Amino acid sequence: MKRGKMRWSGRRGGRLRGGFVLLLGAVAIACRPDHASGQEELPSRDAESAPEELHPEASRAISRLRSPFCPGFMLEVCPTREAQALRDSIQIGAESGLGADSLVEWMIASHGEEYRAFPKRTGAGLLAWVVPPVALLVGLGLVVVALRRLKGPAVATGLAEGLTDEERDRLDAALAQLEEMEETES
Repeated sequence: MKRGKMRWSGRRGGRLRGGFVLLLGAVAIACRPDHASGQEELPSRDAESAPEELHPEASRAISRLRSPFCPGFMLEVCPTREAQALRDSIQIGAESGLGADSLVEWMIASHGEEYRAFPKRTGAGLLAWVVPPVALLVGLGLVVVALRRLKGPAVATGLAEGLTDEERDRLDAALAQLEEMEETES
């Protein structure tokens, strides 16, 4: 094997392949949600007291929240024990009469604004709802303007109507001369 070139075969390649497999295995183990934090998928309530269906307000609140325990996951799909406990707390709050908005605000107050899945529709959060559609419309308008400019000016249909007799005679003579030149070239 030449120096500087690495192959996936031979003695040196066997070590590379083994190292690559070990690296992939280490990454897979490190990315498991229950490995990094030592958390398991255990419900916080016992099986007999667990509700079969979430309260509608709890369900609405949970669907509006991201999980503080599983980065990148919504609270409704996070498998950790802490997420289950938070879902249970939201369920208990809903059963005691709190609305979805109140439950979301309670959770945000406890864990932070970054766990709100959708921006508020008031104040600064309103910009997140308004700016993207406005930017899309402005962009489409710019594309239309650019395409019209690339197309060029439209041919005037009534161009010959505004000509004087002298201009019309000169135009006819030029067209006749152009036709003669085309006939001699063919």
